[in-house]
Amino acid sequence: MKRTTLLLTFLALFGLLLAACGSATANPTIDTAASSETTNEAAGTDNGVVQTSAQTDAALQDVPVTEEIVTTQTYIDLYNRLNDSVVNIQVVSEGSQLDISQFQIIPDPDNPDEDLPEGFPELPDDFHEDLETIPQQSQGSGFVYDKEGHIITNNHVVADAVRITVIFSDDTEAEAEIVGTDPGSDLAVIKVDVDPDRLQPVTIGNSDGLQVGQLVATIGNPFGLSGSMSTGIISGLGRLLQAGAVAPGGGRFNIPEIIQTDAAVNPGNSGGPLLNLSGEVIGVNTAIQTNGNTGFGTTPTFGGISYVVPSNIVTQVVPQLIENGEITYPWLGISGTTLTDDLAQAMDLPVGQNGVLVIEVIEDGPAADAELRGSEDRVTIDGFNAFIGGDVIVQMNDEPINDFDDLLTYIVRRTSVGQDVTLQILRDGELETVEVTLQARPE
Repeated sequence: MKRTTLLLTFLALFGLLLAACGSATANPTIDTAASSETTNEAAGTDNGVVQTSAQTDAALQDVPVTEEIVTTQTYIDLYNRLNDSVVNIQVVSEGSQLDISQFQIIPDPDNPDEDLPEGFPELPDDFHEDLETIPQQSQGSGFVYDKEGHIITNNHVVADAVRITVIFSDDTEAEAEIVGTDPGSDLAVIKVDVDPDRLQPVTIGNSDGLQVGQLVATIGNPFGLSGSMSTGIISGLGRLLQAGAVAPGGGRFNIPEIIQTDAAVNPGNSGGPLLNLSGEVIGVNTAIQTNGNTGFGTTPTFGGISYVVPSNIVTQVVPQLIENGEITYPWLGISGTTLTDDLAQAMDLPVGQNGVLVIEVIEDGPAADAELRGSEDRVTIDGFNAFIGGDVIVQMNDEPINDFDDLLTYIVRRTSVGQDVTLQILRDGELETVEVTLQARPE
């Protein structure tokens, strides 16, 4: 039986660190933190067992001529081709608050003489009043999009920036300005005014054809170490990642179709490209998995799981940012969760029933106008409270909806503001059809 999902989608299920926010200081600021494929067959090995020469020859004969053997040179060539396209982004933000969440002990303004841990920085007596006057330095990565000087990075890398400096692989620098930002996808476009001959645009690949186990690489600036490359595989697909865009009621929207990789990504890598072995950008590095609070004097580092915004969202968002400076998403106006077997049983639905359980219908939203129903009943499952009883969305237009990622992906990728969509829902165990006119997502 599936494990029950008991928290509303839009809420984080675990600690995430936005991978970019590598500070230029000793203690980095912590934020809330089909493509061409190359077969990863290695000549002379089989599941880690050393082969004889005869076995190796036989194995090579079985490789189709259309496939390529991955060697060390494959990665060397990839780096040499793409490193000039990747940039280091240095950001100064003025008026941001001092982030003291990294400290285990926070000074009490009513008891300024209390003992503080060794190494705790000296702060002025009135630091509580002056928090908004402390400038902040941070860094991230990006990559060249076109010969006009547009560079793609993460929104959280350049948010609130008052000065952006782009450093190219040859250590030359250029000032950049923000062209457009999108907290909903954590993507941003900045622009530099340089000789087009200095710009080496990347090729954006198709993320729809990715497969778990596919070899990938990333180039960026972890901890400010420019031109660093790491390699790995795609370790998961179809994840949801909490975005910076805030929904009514204080929750956050999610980014669909997130790529999970085990390629090493650390603070300073955010905004850099995830590459397939053909050198195409298949995603933008955005966040890493962390294990909660790290404490004073420590910096969260790569723990084996990184999250990447897929390239097909990049190709949808970036042209609009360049043209309009922003993007408008369609919105259904619900919070919900994937229907699990436990929830289905609690609602007297068949075990194995797929869909999205509507938890809350947002006031004045499209779903409210269409009179969708949220969950008002509460049950206890494995000792946890869970809401049940709301409508279960099982289809949008002709597309089956098996989980929340399906619903969000369909809305983001295949609908537009003002479009009429047909929902097939389960209400009190009976199939019904509901027409909904999608609205623009609230800012």
